[in-house]
Amino acid sequence: MKVAERWFVMAGVALLGAIALAGLIVAVYAAWLLHDLPDASELADYRPPTATRVYAGDGTLIGEFSDERRIYVPYEQIPTGVVQAFLAAEDRNFFQHGGIDVSGLGRAMFKNIFNFATGRRLEGGSTITQQVAKNVLLTNESTIGRKLKEAILSNRLEATLSKEQILELYLNEIFLGYRSYGVASAAFNYFGKSLQQLTPEEAAFLAALPKGPNNYHPKRRPEAAKGRRDWVLGEMLENQFLTQAAYDAAVATPLTTREAPRRAEYQDADFFVEEARRIARANPQFGSQLNAGGFYMRTTLDPSLQTAARDALMRGLENYDRRHGWRGPWGTTDFAPGWQAVALRQTTPPERREWRAAAIESVNGNTVRIRTARDDETGTLIAADAAWANANRQLRRGDLIFVEPRSGQFALKQIPNVNGALVAIEPQSGRVLAMVGGYSFALSSFNRATQAQRQPGSSFKPFVYAAALEGDFTPASIVVDGPISFAGGPGGRRWTPENYSRQYYGPQTLRRGLELSRNVMTVRLANSIGMDRVVDLAERMGVAENLQPNLSVSLGAGEVTALDITAAYAAFVNGGRRVDPYLIEYVQDRDGETIYRADQRRCRECGRAFTGQASPFLEPRGTQVIDPITAYQISSMLEGAIQRGTGASARGLGRWIGGKTGTTNEYRSAWFVGFTTDIVVGIYVGFDDNRSLGSGEAGASAAVPIFIDFMEDALRERPARPFVRPRGAVFRTVRGIEEAFRPGTERRREEEERPSGPDVPTGPQNYNDVIRREQEAAAAAAGQAPSQSPPPPQRQEPARDLEGLF
Repeated sequence: MKVAERWFVMAGVALLGAIALAGLIVAVYAAWLLHDLPDASELADYRPPTATRVYAGDGTLIGEFSDERRIYVPYEQIPTGVVQAFLAAEDRNFFQHGGIDVSGLGRAMFKNIFNFATGRRLEGGSTITQQVAKNVLLTNESTIGRKLKEAILSNRLEATLSKEQILELYLNEIFLGYRSYGVASAAFNYFGKSLQQLTPEEAAFLAALPKGPNNYHPKRRPEAAKGRRDWVLGEMLENQFLTQAAYDAAVATPLTTREAPRRAEYQDADFFVEEARRIARANPQFGSQLNAGGFYMRTTLDPSLQTAARDALMRGLENYDRRHGWRGPWGTTDFAPGWQAVALRQTTPPERREWRAAAIESVNGNTVRIRTARDDETGTLIAADAAWANANRQLRRGDLIFVEPRSGQFALKQIPNVNGALVAIEPQSGRVLAMVGGYSFALSSFNRATQAQRQPGSSFKPFVYAAALEGDFTPASIVVDGPISFAGGPGGRRWTPENYSRQYYGPQTLRRGLELSRNVMTVRLANSIGMDRVVDLAERMGVAENLQPNLSVSLGAGEVTALDITAAYAAFVNGGRRVDPYLIEYVQDRDGETIYRADQRRCRECGRAFTGQASPFLEPRGTQVIDPITAYQISSMLEGAIQRGTGASARGLGRWIGGKTGTTNEYRSAWFVGFTTDIVVGIYVGFDDNRSLGSGEAGASAAVPIFIDFMEDALRERPARPFVRPRGAVFRTVRGIEEAFRPGTERRREEEERPSGPDVPTGPQNYNDVIRREQEAAAAAAGQAPSQSPPPPQRQEPARDLEGLF
């Protein structure tokens, strides 16, 4: 008995020790497990990373900046049908349990026995509250410790937050595939809709995704996706969230989603949106939180003008490319099995959605049969396109090409090697209305509107003439267009500038020199007033920084960006005021507070009620950099460049439009900057490696057609109107043109050198008559018979010496 009792006591002691040890181990484990447990109360103010959404000036969504594509939606704005779909799929007893659904867990375990035996998908037992705890506060590790933490945090969440707050967190936090975080982002990415626009079957599909978005991808696994959607619809029917009729209709509806997620429906502003992103990132007020702060960003973009700008630039570059012939196929094939897949890997410009990859099946002269790679469609090339290609490089069987369907046939297409930019600015405010930085953002994201530094050529000349007009010169002042040379040319030789025509035209007015882009006159004028004054004025107007005061700069030898020179031209139609261009109008945080506004002007009385008094007065934007009369003089002279000079091919656009061509040495860059009172447009065309565009590819032939194409659309939205006449200007008619003068200069302007004789007319004259007489005089001096032809018609193309080359 003593031995038995002793063993009994020892066993009891051992048992008690084991229990104590187990308790100690449990206590230590619990202390270790819970020492870093997150505070559930933090979720009361939790805001997940949210996308910054970018809008055009009219409210069109044009882009999104985000690491996680999420649109945060308060619970009150989430439709009941969406909530019910997720409750049916994930947690039918959500509003009854306290964080852990014991009955639901048991039911799931019981069902899983049969699911495992029949090979069906196993059901989980986690509640929505547990999923919130895991997704927001914990990790995804599959351990007992994590499940214990999840259970503890679920109880704390239920005690801290309301059921609606938990659901709001869940529906905005959860990942649903297609780069979508939260139900609002998923609705847009999958269906292109807002939450309020979702149908029951679409809401059910979103609710089918939390368990495994990749397993139910609508394009890669359409049958599994529809099966899972229909299962959710069945759960909604079982929980009486749907009627039988609604269920039958929803199940019978095919699952139709987008091909891929999009950041915005409007997709013509890639260069603009990227430039806005770059500017915003540099802003210390919100740049560091740009991709997660959920900001509302309103920009200056005009979508209609942006689309017109993109189309005009792409067409202009394609037309230039076509003038220079077919470069050949981008690949070849022997039509072995799988050739279509290889052909489809070639990148086409996304902006040209109708273009298709194809292979040439047969060639018989200009009769060329092709087969498309994607649709296996056959047809023939347009005969004119086949002839165009064969003239430069013979088409052959097996050539891989791009084609575009057109009237039952196919047009031959090729991606241009040339590139360019187009910028449109509102001169009074500086708002950038449109920006296209190249042929295709997908093929090259380099923004040639803001990042490419190129010589502007003759488009710089208006700043030389403006500097002269700021001094003692007037539009009627005479400058000799004759030979001139300077020391310090290349190789120790003298520098002798020439006009494009290699001819000289004698004494000319400033107006005539600018309208016809006379190089020698411009150099002589710059030498007369001093290049320091020219460079100083150009820098004050924002053309460029660190320009060298060399005479070659007067002909555009410096380097500028398209955005800068376009903004500088804006001062000519804005009364001489320089307004810095900008893309971002204002930015609001997720609470609707404005944290950035481009217009910093203050209006003390704008908030007062209307009392019949005059409206509050706002100071004009910008800085006065030139005299308003000078600005008007340049605008008027550049209007003449359109009507009678280097930009005459744009004359058909009508009155009150000014502009200046520009072409650099060896035709490396072609420019045109044109304007009306309400819009300034800068266009640049050139190769990225700065090689020549080819003989004759001047601003008038390469850039002006793009301007015409764009302005035909822009003028419908913003009709041209007369340039604003400055106060204090004195107007006199000189050679048939009404000129503006600063008071006093109209009396002391230089006497024009005119031949005398009984046949020389006096008084106001038609400008075309003056030009004709000067041409006849020049012909007579060269020993030719005077021309008896009448003045040229209004729509005559400009002569080659007017093309703006320096």
